[in-house]
Amino acid sequence: QVQLVESGGGLVQAGGSLRLSCAASGRTLSRYGMGWFRQAHGKEREFVAAISWNGGRTGYADSVKGRFTISRDNAKNTMYLQMNSLKPEDTAVYYCASHTSWDKSPRLSDYDYWGQGTQVTVSS
Repeated sequence: QVQLVESGGGLVQAGGSLRLSCAASGRTLSRYGMGWFRQAHGKEREFVAAISWNGGRTGYADSVKGRFTISRDNAKNTMYLQMNSLKPEDTAVYYCASHTSWDKSPRLSDYDYWGQGTQVTVSS
């Protein structure tokens, strides 16, 4: 059974930083692309960042480009999202997801396993 568990969320002031982690069990993450998505209250889930199986390709939503960095450590079966210069509009539940193949993608439908999410709240 595949499990993805996010951690590292919390409450931070605007301009601050957080580092999210996504630990996997039941699947060797190194074979698959991974992604981060978020869902703000009352809004649809949206793409944040994605990374290919070996970290060679990454992609970001325009809203986080230059502030967020996605990375992975395949030896630890873990993915990360470093979030800097946080803004109140970054407030959301953040989800990690495992892609159906080695590639990266901004499309929710390309991911078959999801974590339960971790809350990130940015105060102004």
